[in-house]
Amino acid sequence: MRRTKIKRNRKSKKQQEFINSLLFFVVTLLSISSLLTYLWVYNEVNITDREISGLKSIQENIAVENREIRSEIGRLSRIDRITEIARKELQMVTPEPESLVVFVDKEILRRRIK
Repeated sequence: MRRTKIKRNRKSKKQQEFINSLLFFVVTLLSISSLLTYLWVYNEVNITDREISGLKSIQENIAVENREIRSEIGRLSRIDRITEIARKELQMVTPEPESLVVFVDKEILRRRIK
């Protein structure tokens, strides 16, 4: 039997160390970039949450102010208040009721009926 030489590709220690160092560097770089991305996203979420809280408080203040204004409009537009201002400040008076009398000409009525 004949022995054939099998060529094995063995890597030298220097090559193996270089590959290990490169792999460590890549893994470390990916880990650091992942952590930085996580911190950036976490910071953005916190900032957005604070902005939402601020906007909610502004919304509540506006809703309270809106209710107060509607109440004031209702108070100012009451008929008795308007009548009182018209009498006191503008010296207006309520007119007396009038009666209306209509005279009908009988001659015109006859012509229309015929």
